[in-house]
Amino acid sequence: MQLLGVVGPSDSGKTTLVERIVNRLSERGRVATIKRMTHAPEIDTDGKDTHRHRSAGAETTYGMTDDDGWFATGEERTLDETLAELATTHDYTVVEGYSEADLPQVVLAGREHAGTAIAEGEDADAVDVPAVIESLDGLEPFESLESLVASAKRAPEAERAGAIATFTGRVRAKDGDEDAPTEYLQFEKYDGVADDRMATISEELESRDGLQRVLMHHRTGVIEYGEDIVFVVVLAGHREEAFRTVEDGINRLKDEVPLFKKEVTVDEEFWVHQRE
Repeated sequence: MQLLGVVGPSDSGKTTLVERIVNRLSERGRVATIKRMTHAPEIDTDGKDTHRHRSAGAETTYGMTDDDGWFATGEERTLDETLAELATTHDYTVVEGYSEADLPQVVLAGREHAGTAIAEGEDADAVDVPAVIESLDGLEPFESLESLVASAKRAPEAERAGAIATFTGRVRAKDGDEDAPTEYLQFEKYDGVADDRMATISEELESRDGLQRVLMHHRTGVIEYGEDIVFVVVLAGHREEAFRTVEDGINRLKDEVPLFKKEVTVDEEFWVHQRE
């Protein structure tokens, strides 16, 4: 799933721009939107922003409040949890109003933001929407364990598979009691090289007897303590080959894929490869 944020002051036309972007993206695939709200509305009526998102072509819309509330069918849902769910069924999600989110952003009126700005303008009318859509094709997609499992289940050979094995790597706080707690890790990779190598590993593992699908994804950028880093998903005929292949997959990814890791603890920061 490709992610795109739209940020700016309340009078900059954010929702109007989201409508234009969603309208274009809906011609390409399934689109969801997430709108930051100051409070949950009593009813989502005509004229509300999420109603405008749907009218523009979004199949799914969420309104979310800052206390992790949301309005749809439940409570206590975070932005990351919502994105992980949407990634299983949607091709695009447009996020309105999360300036602090680390995702590609269209920035209006100079709004401060955390993610990379792929387009900027004083207001919605100043943004070249076709150029924004085109730029999405070159960005790294958002993946979660759930989205990779869903993709594996859609494999043409899935009817012959009786097992799905997965591995999730996460940021741990420390190895031992005396270690300084890790605050976050930062991963960098050579564009194209790491992805090509992971694709090659997946293809080689899929050539084994009884294997239907091998999927891998490694996040880049800043990943905080407790967050997921890497996923390996294996669809196989039986559990034996599934377990064996998921272990081989993560071992080969760590050994063969060019990724660079910076560790930031409460005491220091360092590139891990410089200490090995």
